[in-house]
Amino acid sequence: MSGLLGQPDTTPFLSQADDTEEEKGSLGAGKTASFGGAEPQDRENPDGEGLHLITGISPGHATLIVGVLCYINLLNYMDRFTVAGVLPDIEQFFVIGDSSSGLIQTVFISSYMVLAPVFGYLGDRYNRKYLMCGGIAFWSLVTLGSSFIPRERFWLLLFTRGLVGVGEASYSTIAPTLIADLFVADQRSRMLSVFYFAIPVGSGLGYIAGSKVKDVAGDWHWALRVTPGLGMVAVLLLFLVVREPPRGAVERYSDTPPLSPTSWWADLRALARNPSFVLSSLGFTAVAFVTGSLALWAPAFLLRARVVLGETPPCLPGKSCSSSDSLIFGVITCVTGILGVASGVEISRCLRRTNPRADPLVCAAGLLGSAPFLFLALACAQDSIIVTYVFIFIGELLLSMNWAIVADILLYVVIPTRRSTAEAFQIVLSHLLGDAGSPYLIGLISDRLRRDWPPSFLSEFRALQFSLMLCAFVGALGGAAFLGTAMYIEGDRKRAQLHVQGELSSPQLWAVETLLKTPSGASFGLCSQLSLQIALSSSLSPLDFIHPPSLSPPPPTPHSLLLVFLSLSSPPSTR
Repeated sequence: MSGLLGQPDTTPFLSQADDTEEEKGSLGAGKTASFGGAEPQDRENPDGEGLHLITGISPGHATLIVGVLCYINLLNYMDRFTVAGVLPDIEQFFVIGDSSSGLIQTVFISSYMVLAPVFGYLGDRYNRKYLMCGGIAFWSLVTLGSSFIPRERFWLLLFTRGLVGVGEASYSTIAPTLIADLFVADQRSRMLSVFYFAIPVGSGLGYIAGSKVKDVAGDWHWALRVTPGLGMVAVLLLFLVVREPPRGAVERYSDTPPLSPTSWWADLRALARNPSFVLSSLGFTAVAFVTGSLALWAPAFLLRARVVLGETPPCLPGKSCSSSDSLIFGVITCVTGILGVASGVEISRCLRRTNPRADPLVCAAGLLGSAPFLFLALACAQDSIIVTYVFIFIGELLLSMNWAIVADILLYVVIPTRRSTAEAFQIVLSHLLGDAGSPYLIGLISDRLRRDWPPSFLSEFRALQFSLMLCAFVGALGGAAFLGTAMYIEGDRKRAQLHVQGELSSPQLWAVETLLKTPSGASFGLCSQLSLQIALSSSLSPLDFIHPPSLSPPPPTPHSLLLVFLSLSSPPSTR
């Protein structure tokens, strides 16, 4: 059965979407409506009043909860990239090179990555609100403490940045699952787009806050003292505003019992056998690699380019680095984030009407399109900073189209009781192979290139330029992973829907699985596999495939008779 479920969908990329009017009318035929006699499609896509009846949370309160979560996500990314906004000053203060500077982000991401599965496990089983409150309070206190480290204790800065990852892991793995339990369908996509606006916008505000607070205070340490106070406000808002919705209730039929959590190992095995989840996570890993590298190194690269062009004096020991590039790059990140996330969600939503694989295809187009523009931005930096900023703008705009769509893919191909674990697994994979090591790797390559060249400002610029070109190639690989996701997305989404509705454990599906596994049924494997594959990628059941309602009955054959007999049988546990 697992081998069958791992097969790609055979329908063409440009096939009709599965939510046409004809299919909506036949979906779930024979089931009773949940909301006052509404049709089955209304049950799958309830309005605000229907969601209120299910969750006990009014539409206005649910929107307010998303606003609080978005505010906290903004703070998370703002804090994460404040360090990048003052990175040249940190290098001067601690007297470190590029490889050591890259470690600051690598240590943070590594801690965040290692602890994400822990909070994913807890988030699927315990109260998510209190987990987030404790994590954010801890993160705020540690961030404040990191601003008082003396210059001879660089290792202590690395240690505190690692502890910051504890707090952020407690939030990032859990918050999207709350949104998934409050909204469905297009409502969920829009709310996720609002939530993920915070990633590029918060990152941009981190650059802006870091550079501006440093300029006003005359000391880069004050840049790290802004977000802790805002973090304590976030804890208060979480405690007073956020309520815990029932897990997966908005996706179940009224007569379907709630899903029960399975063991952690069972969750991991199920996720590993989900091709759409694995491939989309690999694609998102490429996004993390590129954004992690640019987030830390882009301002420093632009400053070195200005020094080579003679537009800015170089950073000298004991003096503050004077450059507007952190501010400009922050503004670009904010603007491209808002435009990219919004355009990605809307383009995908429109294409979904005619193409059921629109989500991964839009992600692939964003990554494949951003790669050449990022390469051109690096190649043109020595000739024109303005042209470089134009290419960075286009590249980041295309890159930002992925954020909300990837989150939506995860939520509809994974069942509710595994979503926090899936978020954690995706965080581990994307950071382990993405932004956990990419800042350090870029710095390491840069230092290695400079070692073979005579010391000069030009060699510093060239070394960082050549090392950052790796991002364009990684982005192209990520686009290929999303194209692979498009091959499996429809089958995996339908399996998740059937599981939530309690239909994957039915005797009919058990019978098909038994037929595929028994030696005596080997000659009927093709018939059974075809019926199950069609059933899982459409509104039909395996029995409907044998005797479709809209077609005249086929003549009985040994193949169909045996499959009918097994489909009407019960598994041993139900006899």
